[in-house]
Parts: sequence; C-alpha cells; structure tokens
Amino acid sequence: MAKLKLQIIVLFQNLGEEQSYFARSPAPPLSGILLAGLTPDIVEVEVLHEMVRPIDYETDADCIALSFMDFCAPHAYEVAARFRGLGKMLIAGGKYPSTFPELVAPHFDSVVVGEAEPVWTGVVEDLVAGRLRRRYDSPLAPCLRDIPPPRYDLVEPAYSVPVVTEATRGCPFACTYCQLNIKRAPYRKRPIEDVIRDLTATGGLSLPRRKMAMIYDNNFGGDMAYAKDLLREIAQLDLWGVGYQFSFNCLRDDEFVNLLSDAHCAMAFIGMESLNPPSLLAVQKRQNRVEEYQDQFLKLKERGILIFTGFMLALDEDTPDYYRSVPEKLKEVDPSALLISISIPIPGTPFHREIEAEGRIFDHDLSHYEGDHLVFTPRNVSPAEVFGAFESINRDFYSWTAILGRWGRFLRTYLAAGLRCRRAFEMGRRLVRSGLLSFIYFKLSVFQRHHAQHKVFNSNPCAPGDVRSASPPGARATAA
Repeated sequence: MAKLKLQIIVLFQNLGEEQSYFARSPAPPLSGILLAGLTPDIVEVEVLHEMVRPIDYETDADCIALSFMDFCAPHAYEVAARFRGLGKMLIAGGKYPSTFPELVAPHFDSVVVGEAEPVWTGVVEDLVAGRLRRRYDSPLAPCLRDIPPPRYDLVEPAYSVPVVTEATRGCPFACTYCQLNIKRAPYRKRPIEDVIRDLTATGGLSLPRRKMAMIYDNNFGGDMAYAKDLLREIAQLDLWGVGYQFSFNCLRDDEFVNLLSDAHCAMAFIGMESLNPPSLLAVQKRQNRVEEYQDQFLKLKERGILIFTGFMLALDEDTPDYYRSVPEKLKEVDPSALLISISIPIPGTPFHREIEAEGRIFDHDLSHYEGDHLVFTPRNVSPAEVFGAFESINRDFYSWTAILGRWGRFLRTYLAAGLRCRRAFEMGRRLVRSGLLSFIYFKLSVFQRHHAQHKVFNSNPCAPGDVRSASPPGARATAA
C-alpha cells in the first residue's frame, strides 16, 4: 500500500497570489524543514517555501500542513479553502495558530498549538490511522533535547544557505512589540552536541551549500556561558561562515566577540530598531544604548563580521526631526545591511494592548501587519512622515552608490585590522576571506534592495502622497 503524502507549506505571501512576491532570501525559514525532520517515515513528506515558489494546487499530496504567522492568516484561509475544495486534509501550525487557535480552527481539520516536537509524531500517526483530532496542544516550554536535524535535502535550490538550525528558544528581554511576549516561556537551550549534529548533518549537499549556516535563535546570547561553550565547539568545525542572531548587550563582552570570530561568524543579525533613545525606552528595549552602536559595529567589522540589523519606524517617541537625522546617523554607525520596517502592533503583545486601549488602531486587516503598512496612529508623526521616511531611507541606504560605499568601508576596516596584526599569514587569510564576505554582503544587499523595490515602492498601497488608506477619518495631516 502506498504511503500517504504530506506536503508542508511555509506561507509567506500576505496580499494574495495575484500580488505574489518571491524573495531573494539567502536562507530558508527553519519551521518547515524542522517539521519534516520530525515527521515519522510512515508518510512521504515534501516541503514548499512560498517565499521562493508558488503553491502547487495540483499536488498529489493527501494532506497539507500550513505553517504561518499573523500577517499570512487571511492568505492561509484562502489557501485552505482552495485545498479543501480539492478534498485535501488540512493541518495548521505556527505562531499565529498557536496564539489564536480558536480563530484558525474553522478553516482547518486540525490545529497544532505550541511547539510541535512533543505532539507531531502523534499527529502524523493519527492522520494515517484516520483519527485526526481537531486540536493538539503542546506544553508551553517543552524540553529541547533529542530534536532530529532539519531536512536540508528538502530545501529548494533557490536558497544558497540551506543549513539553518537553532541553539536556544526564547529571550530574557521583554520588548513590548515582540511576539515572544504574548505568552512568555523560559529561555531554553539545546544540548550543544545536538546543535553540532545539526550543523554537520549535511550529507548529500554540495560543498558550498554545506559550508555555510545560520543559527536562527531569537537571542543566541541569552545565556552567555552556554553561548561561549557552543561557540568554542563550532570553532572546531570546518565551516566557511555562520550567521548568528543576538542582542546588543552581548557586544559589551569582548570574549564573546572574539569567540564569534573564532566560530566562523560572517554575519550577525542584531535588533538595532532605533537611533532615538526615547523610542527604545518606550518599547522597553533597555539592552540597546545608541551611544555604543558605532564602537560595537567597529568591533565586529574589524573581525570580518557583517552587521545585518533591524530598524523600526513609527515608534511612539519618533519625531519629524528624528526622521530627518536618520540618514546621517546611519552613516555614522554604518551597519552593513538594514531591515527597515514600520512598527507592528502584533495582536496579543503589550504594544498592541497599549495602543488598542488608546483607540489608535485603525486597520485590523492582518495582511497589513507585516511591516510595510501603517495600521495605527503614531503619537508624534503623521502617516505621510512615516512613509516619507520609510521610502527615503530605503532609497538612500540601498542605492548602488551606498551599497558599494559600505562594502569598501567594511573591507578597508577588516584589512586594516589585519595589517595591525603584523603577521603575513593573518593578512593572507583575511584577503582570501574577503571574497566570501563580499559574496555574503552582496547577497544581503540585493535581498533587501529587491524587497524595497518590489514591496516598499511598488506594492505598498499607502505610499507617500497617498496616505488615505493609512489615515483614519479625522486623523491629523501634520505632526503634533
């Protein structure tokens, strides 16, 4: 008897398939290939990332498992309805179904609530036996031991870095806009040997695709002793480059920074979020100190670590004067790449509760909660000022002149630090590594430039000069 076929789809689109946008991301999300790794071999499994290819409604899969976040929920319901019309079984999972299962349940045959590891084998067994339950609840903070490696062999060729994993879950900080603070769980760590196994479970991948990796933690440095021990082990691996995600306070520890360099760190994603101290305090991001950014970034660049950082607009303490100062401030701190977004009041977060209580949310369409739309009235800036800053910063930062200038400054800083070592071997190593770092830098830059061109400038219905859909009736036209 042929096995049932399960297709895992990680949704990405938020404006429907007619306005589909395929990203040029170097690395895939973790959720789909991790779920595939958890799937028992009693079914055939495949993974589709909507980030890089469209959904195939003619698939011969018997069951479709959709993983999605809040901004994809309306699209998920449309996809589910279409598959249901084709007679497919439907399972929902991911951050939004775990937070609001009662809203998701009417559209699916089953909903997985919480982290999948403790329950997924049972879900698949019940599916095969024909007794799939309407809902499966995982405990709040399950043990992270013995999680099987992700199925890197199922990652589409469009991704140049298929090796993605995680070492920890959670974050010790309580930023009010963060989805982790909807239902706080303790910070947890995986056994170091399990993380190393994931990074080396790359059989069948071509040489370049198994030599680079991303560790997708919310905060890799949430437990510094653990992070340092893991970095020492990763340093022993024959990898070309690894990306890590952590918070700014980690960069105050020089030992951690040196260990990052030893552990093949080529790119660090850090949530800068704002260059305005009052805006950071307003969202309880106290671990960031604006006056430290420039020196902390310099530390990383001297070690050949590219800085990819998040940046948010429409925070409540933002002002028109601050927006005018941003381009110059960005040149001073000089990150390698910038993920610019409009602040999102994710339903369930403290930030959402605060502005909802004040009656400032005017757009409840979840498909607009992705960081490219303004869905609430900011305190001190108008919608036109927010979108004006959003577009102008993107255009300025991702012009080819700016991209090439940052690349040149990064290489000069990295190579000058090598010259100060006064060791011919070290300088030679840095010259060789500059090629890899340049490849990563341009991958990141093209990814973000592509997003700006195809989403920020063209797809956003709330562009500067047309703020009608961004403004509630009676909203002010100028900043307070």
